[in-house]
Amino acid sequence: MSPLSGPTGSAAGRVEGATAHPVAPLTWLYAPGDRPEVVRKALSSGADVVIVDLEDAVAPQRKAYALDATADLLADVHPVPVHVRIHTPRDIPTLAPLPGLSGLRVPKVTQATDIQRIAGLAPGRALYPLLESALAVEHAHSIASAHPAVRGIALGEADLRADLGVRQDTGLDWSRGRVVVAARAAALPPPAQSVHPDIRDLDALAAGCARGRAMGFFGRAAIHPRQLPVIERAYLPTPAEVDAAREVVAAAATERGALALPDGRFVDAAVVEGAHRVLALAARAG
Repeated sequence: MSPLSGPTGSAAGRVEGATAHPVAPLTWLYAPGDRPEVVRKALSSGADVVIVDLEDAVAPQRKAYALDATADLLADVHPVPVHVRIHTPRDIPTLAPLPGLSGLRVPKVTQATDIQRIAGLAPGRALYPLLESALAVEHAHSIASAHPAVRGIALGEADLRADLGVRQDTGLDWSRGRVVVAARAAALPPPAQSVHPDIRDLDALAAGCARGRAMGFFGRAAIHPRQLPVIERAYLPTPAEVDAAREVVAAAATERGALALPDGRFVDAAVVEGAHRVLALAARAG
């Protein structure tokens, strides 16, 4: 895997037509904030973004230590973007000024005013609200568009599943679709999928990623490095998809407006834009 070095990714440009179309992060790896040695391993795992967790992954009696250890880590800038999932807004004054902080993930957001308040505590910092309740899902678009600091939204599926009393995974599909639409409506990148909690069942992870990709998600959060290549394979375009995208881009370069390809496919501006995104993503794999 080749982690992204910036908005366009370190591999951009290797596939024709890819350079002008940035690729969002594909893999987001959680690491517990009270285990600095695990965080440092995560930084070299190949994940596009490392998320230091001060919330669910840290026992109550270790929260203060986790915050201090994370502050020490973020005193330096790292080659990989580092986000922090805060436990409480009281964490923010310690974290917000640090040069190594790339973003704050805000759990249990339920309405736009929650994010507006956090933005006031962390001016200039990128915010990523996590929607973990029925009320949050109902307010998905207002949260996504609450403040210019919001750079992405995502579901927290474990808490949402408990809140809804859902027993089957498909019971979350309506909420998933709602978040995908809300992100698009707010001009945000497609949301990444929530974590797959079983680090041993990689087949189920791959199947879940395939479903997520079909629903409009892009990438996925992980809780173990072994999950990263599975996520990446699931979201990278297939050779057939790359060939089809190249054909669309080549045709669009010679004709303006809507056109029909030799195989009968109708191509308009939206299809061409999608083809450019496929090529930009393919560039990631070299």
